[in-house]
Amino acid sequence: MAADIQSSSQPLKGHDAMSTLSATTDDAAAKFWQSDRRSATALASEFNSTSTSHVTPTVFVVDDDVSVRESLDQLIRCAGWQPETFESAQEFLARPRPIAPYCLVLDVALPGLNGLDLQKRIAVDRTDMPIICTTGHADVPMTVQAMKAGAVDFLMKPFNDDVLLSAIQHAIERSQAALGHEAQMNALRECYASLSRREREVMALVVAGLLNKQVGSELGISEITVKAHRGSVMRKMKAASLPDLVNMAARLGVSDAQDGQSSAARSTPARIRPTTPC
Repeated sequence: MAADIQSSSQPLKGHDAMSTLSATTDDAAAKFWQSDRRSATALASEFNSTSTSHVTPTVFVVDDDVSVRESLDQLIRCAGWQPETFESAQEFLARPRPIAPYCLVLDVALPGLNGLDLQKRIAVDRTDMPIICTTGHADVPMTVQAMKAGAVDFLMKPFNDDVLLSAIQHAIERSQAALGHEAQMNALRECYASLSRREREVMALVVAGLLNKQVGSELGISEITVKAHRGSVMRKMKAASLPDLVNMAARLGVSDAQDGQSSAARSTPARIRPTTPC
């Protein structure tokens, strides 16, 4: 995904007085973040008014500079999100994954386990965590490495409050979409788990395109019994139509997993097919 890479060499609107500050100086960055809070808060209110989540999103900040952590904590809190700040990568890794939408604002130049290494660890067990990388002295290889590892934005210090807020909003929307998809998949898996063995067999053959009579022939049961199982499958899966059921099966991987069984069943001689009624 393309991401905006902010350069400290570019003038920042509303901060002309700060343009001479060095991007590599932590003190300058801290002073910059403390300025223009009013306009940032107004922008944050606009962001919050469009949010569809009923759970307050969490914004993690990992930065070894205490002044930066305090400044971002205030900014994020004013935006209506829940900030959690950490001094080191190790401290952050000890924090359990939240159930609310979330994102991470990560300083790349951390002592010890640096930001890029932390990003690699997150990619293993927190694949749905959007990461916004920040640094005061990035180079092209570092930026490319972070973006290839999945960072949604890479911001150069110092940067405007509204630039960071926009990046956070985008990251939170990604997190909300990922959590929504995960919730849908969990509900779908629960529905599928409620099916009996026979109902799963019927479902696999139905979504593969077989008619009721063909399904009955495959399983050695009557067409009336197939219709009963099919109706039960539709009800338990909460499918409104056959195309809806086919879509559910595709998302669960049922059609792919069961097509082989269907083919095997077709190649099985009729004399050894199951003959049990249900």
